[in-house]
Amino acid sequence: MPETVQNIHEYTVSELSAVLKRTVEESFSYVRLRAEISGFKRAASGHLYMSLKDDKAVIDGVCWRGNAGRLGFNPEDGLEVVCSGKLTTYPARSKYQLVIEHMEPAGAGALMALLEERKKKLAAEGLFDEAGKKLIPYLPTVIGVITSPTGAVIRDILHRLADRFPRRVILWPVRVQGEGAAEGVAAAIAGFNALAPDGDIPRPDLLIVARGGGSLEDLWVFNEEIVVRAAAASEIPLISAVGHETDTTLIDYASDRRAPTPTAAAEMAVPVLADLKYTLGDLENRMVRGRARLFERLAERISGLARGLPNPRDILGMAQQRLDDLADRLPRGLQAVAQLGSVRLERVAGGLSPGLLRQSVALKGEQMGGLASRLHRAFDTGMIAVGRKLEALSRILESMSHQRVLERGFALVYAAAGEAITSAAGASPGDDIDITFGDGHMGARVTGGSAEAKMRRKTKARSKPKKQADSGGKQGQLF
Repeated sequence: MPETVQNIHEYTVSELSAVLKRTVEESFSYVRLRAEISGFKRAASGHLYMSLKDDKAVIDGVCWRGNAGRLGFNPEDGLEVVCSGKLTTYPARSKYQLVIEHMEPAGAGALMALLEERKKKLAAEGLFDEAGKKLIPYLPTVIGVITSPTGAVIRDILHRLADRFPRRVILWPVRVQGEGAAEGVAAAIAGFNALAPDGDIPRPDLLIVARGGGSLEDLWVFNEEIVVRAAAASEIPLISAVGHETDTTLIDYASDRRAPTPTAAAEMAVPVLADLKYTLGDLENRMVRGRARLFERLAERISGLARGLPNPRDILGMAQQRLDDLADRLPRGLQAVAQLGSVRLERVAGGLSPGLLRQSVALKGEQMGGLASRLHRAFDTGMIAVGRKLEALSRILESMSHQRVLERGFALVYAAAGEAITSAAGASPGDDIDITFGDGHMGARVTGGSAEAKMRRKTKARSKPKKQADSGGKQGQLF
């Protein structure tokens, strides 16, 4: 090994890394870098990590949470920015990186290009369609305002509402710029929509999202996708009032109506109470005048119709004259009707003598007697025929009775339980049975073998000649 090499100071890795870190930080204590963001990532701690590149080189960049909260926009991949900070090293990976203290888009043109690209993307999804716009209520009971609680915007809105038509206002305080502002505005819109109509906090009939004027970077919160999507998804009608008249953000396209200023949003939200009172008074006066003109026209029409009618005295005079004429004719008519009735009564009375009545009664009695005699004869004849028919049926029924069968020498066999035994298999040796004959019944007990054995004995007995047995006048066994 050469002597010159042996005289060089020997470093450890940590010592060399520390020397390099100190050299880089002293040489580049503060730099301003123009680059394009790539591989952007927001950690859970709030720190931002990214790569800063151009067409030939790349360097790591980190922005700590404190500085990230002061950015006026959300960094994302592909955005060209100008970063300011100090250069340092990361010994654990032998890399150098830029610790970003301030970041801004590289000119308004870059932001405008990003804004236009995002606008086309969201429009293609239908978030800006006019068909999805909701009507603003004419006179909302509760108005929800989403804005900063400390700015002049909320005071302007409250003052304008009080002048025009006082309404109940519920403020949802949010940040309108910086880290977390977009998420806060989107959460406020969703929170108002999630309120129950009959809850402790009333659900607003109208929402106003408002912010004062500022640069494109200051208003960038209202160009974020999360805010635009929340506004488009709101079920409550929403008025956007961001910036001044010349400022336009993407929430203006997604809202149901855009107001040029927060004060104008308050004017859109409610009508003027004095104008309403004047309009109601004018309508009342017009109604009174119209009703008077209607009555006048009806009176004129009735008068015109009345002229075409005859004089009531003439109509009543004719009716009275007819009544007098009928009153004069009534007594004479009553006398004529009474005389006619008297004549008819005398004519009928002449035909009602006692002899004729007795003769008529006797004739009716003879007719009833003849009819009763015929009825008796017909009844007797019918009863005789029915009796003969019943007697014939009785003889037939008696001939078919089982008692006649028993009298011819047959018998009925019943088990002890009362069930009829119709075959040899229905009884077993030792069973008590009851035998019914034509002249009575008697009990018995089954003896002998099974039914098959009995059948064999019967067949053998038929093949041998019969022997005369002296029974002594007594009946033998049945089985």
